[in-house]
Amino acid sequence: MKPPTVFLGEMTTLEVEAFLREHQTVLVPIGSTEQHGPHGPLETDALLANEVARRVAPRVEAVVAPRVSYSLSYPHVGFTGLVHIRIPTFMALVEDLCASLASIGFTKIVFLNGHYDNTYAIAYACANAADRMPAGVRAFPVNYWDGMTPEEAAEFFDPSNGLHANRGETSAVLAVDPRLVDMALANEESPPFPPVSNAGAVHTAFFFSSPGSVHRATRSGTWGDARQATAEFGERYLGVVVEATVRLLDDIDRTFAAMPGR
Repeated sequence: MKPPTVFLGEMTTLEVEAFLREHQTVLVPIGSTEQHGPHGPLETDALLANEVARRVAPRVEAVVAPRVSYSLSYPHVGFTGLVHIRIPTFMALVEDLCASLASIGFTKIVFLNGHYDNTYAIAYACANAADRMPAGVRAFPVNYWDGMTPEEAAEFFDPSNGLHANRGETSAVLAVDPRLVDMALANEESPPFPPVSNAGAVHTAFFFSSPGSVHRATRSGTWGDARQATAEFGERYLGVVVEATVRLLDDIDRTFAAMPGR
């Protein structure tokens, strides 16, 4: 007998039909194909979004659509191996996925994002697709780290311990597939940002509007210290973001329920 799976791409048509008779949630992992320092694989963001989706899916009665690995990586222009697509192309892809998944029968379409540069474009694309979906269908993005508490976030990602190819992200890849990380090349680097009054706003202005900004800010592409990465720390990281994502999806559901249509 064929074993059960949470992955839509591994299901037969009959299995999808059976799933949709009781559940209508689909998670769409989205990442990127871009450098992750001298040590990490190009598909880190998509790989981790897919793994988080795999672990979250049974908790929220969802299936996991095939992951999207091409997206908005223009800040990384200049590094070898980068594959990115134009913003209108990416938004059109997300819009078409919304319409297609809704036509299948999914009524909650969650784009589980693992690459921050994608966030706004996904949200705007979901809004653009609203007229192409039946009434009652919801489509929206969730960054898999968004539900972390400030204390949890500080342990894995912040300006002090790094935001890209750092210990947390590298450890998570080690936990998923250690063959993909070259720890002999793991390094430490931090961009020379001056003291500022609002780091988030400055980073948005510098990174989001400037192709090649990450290449300009770092020599290696690493932002943080990956040298202490371990699979054990990666399992902790994945456990935290999975729980955070489950909490966040519940918060979103309760918010929609509290504000019905007029």
